[in-house]
Amino acid sequence: MKLETTQDIEKLLRMYLASAAVTTALELKLFWQLAENPLTAEMVSQKFNIPALRCQSWLDLLTELGLLQQEAEYYSPSSITHNTILKTYTSESWAFLAQETREGYQTINNLKSTISHPMSVWEAQELENPNYITKMTEDPKRAERFTRLLYELHRSLAEKVVNLLDMTNVQRMMDLGGGSGVISLALLKRHTNLNAVVVDIENVCKVGRQIANETPIANRISFHAANFVLDYLPDGFDLILECDVGVYQKELFGKLRDSLNKGGRFVIISNTNEQGAWISHSDSKPSLFWHLNAFLASLEDSNHRSSTIEEIKALLIEVGFQNVLSQVVDDGFVLIQAIK
Repeated sequence: MKLETTQDIEKLLRMYLASAAVTTALELKLFWQLAENPLTAEMVSQKFNIPALRCQSWLDLLTELGLLQQEAEYYSPSSITHNTILKTYTSESWAFLAQETREGYQTINNLKSTISHPMSVWEAQELENPNYITKMTEDPKRAERFTRLLYELHRSLAEKVVNLLDMTNVQRMMDLGGGSGVISLALLKRHTNLNAVVVDIENVCKVGRQIANETPIANRISFHAANFVLDYLPDGFDLILECDVGVYQKELFGKLRDSLNKGGRFVIISNTNEQGAWISHSDSKPSLFWHLNAFLASLEDSNHRSSTIEEIKALLIEVGFQNVLSQVVDDGFVLIQAIK
């Protein structure tokens, strides 16, 4: 997305309204209801108890955005919505994504006054911004929704990992921060002699176990509840995988080395370009989406920046890993591997 004209700038200044309109439609599950039964503006107004003219304007905006189509007086999801929303994730997952986006709106309130704050703009507004561990620990329901969301979102990533990862001589692996177990379950399906241990916080592990129990390979996956930065980690692993987690600390790397068998491998896999891009890569040009996420992270922590591949490799060597290698594969994914 490049801004080229004055009109482009003017439109951009109003795009927060488009975001609010779409997140509201997702949280109210409007698209799914209209897919089941097209409704008129009056019927939508009554169903959601929205003032009539406001509802009409909302539906017209969603239509202009290409997410709804209108036939006679009835609104229904467009083909774009069918392909990009309805056929991808569940309504519950989309509602959770929309909720997190809406909660983030607080970050940019009064940004003119808070952007100069030396730490977090949340702190500048005296707002609480609990981190991932706090959110998942204090709210089991949120942990369940988030974990099932990532199970859906990461299925395609799991298939990439299965095709990327060399599992030669690996019988026992740790899936660090593996959450729902989606990566482990994909690997277990491909490699029948493999056993996996997913390490994540307790509420997430509980949901991961529920998901695993819905599969025929549940007996080969276990869940170890821990804050892996602070707590004890089990040992005896041939491979430890950190996929789309983004914690690259010297102390953690040392703990993970201790958890490996001699000759065992530690593998980091991350996307360098899109949402959740924890590693920066100088050979690829980041997308607009990457820059949006980087700016959002900087508002939460003014010292935030993505780790580089070379910085991570240097830390791994410093704690005693050998044969530290990296490669960038399709779609901007980077794979870093180190051997104990």
